Amino acid sequence: MGINQDNLSEDVKKKITDFQNIQIQIQNLQNQHNYLENQRRETDVAIEELEKVGSDAVVYKSIGGIMVKSERDKLLDEKKSTKVSTEMRLKTVKQKEERAKQAFENMSKSLQADLQP
Repeated sequence: MGINQDNLSEDVKKKITDFQNIQIQIQNLQNQHNYLENQRRETDVAIEELEKVGSDAVVYKSIGGIMVKSERDKLLDEKKSTKVSTEMRLKTVKQKEERAKQAFENMSKSLQADLQP
C-alpha cells in the first residue's frame, strides 16, 4: 500500500525525497565498501606472493591491459603503498556509511511520526 503524496505537506514530501536519497547514498557507499574490500584482498594476495619469491625473481605488473616487467622490490613497495591507501579509503567509506545509516534511522523515525494518523 503506497502513500498518497497529494495530501502531504511540502515538508513531509521533502523528507520523503531526502529519505530516498539517503537510501541511494547508503547503497552507493556499500558498493564502494565492497569494491575496496575486494581491492584490499587482491592486494594482500599480491603482497603475499611477492614476498614468497626472491628479490631477483622476474615479476610483471599489469598496466592498461599489458604486462610489463618490473623489479620485485619496487612492485612490492607499490603494493604495500596501495594497501595503505586502500585501507584509508575503506575507513573513510565505513565512517560515511555509518553516518548515512544513522541519518536513515533518524529520518525513518521522523517520517513515521509525521505519517501517523
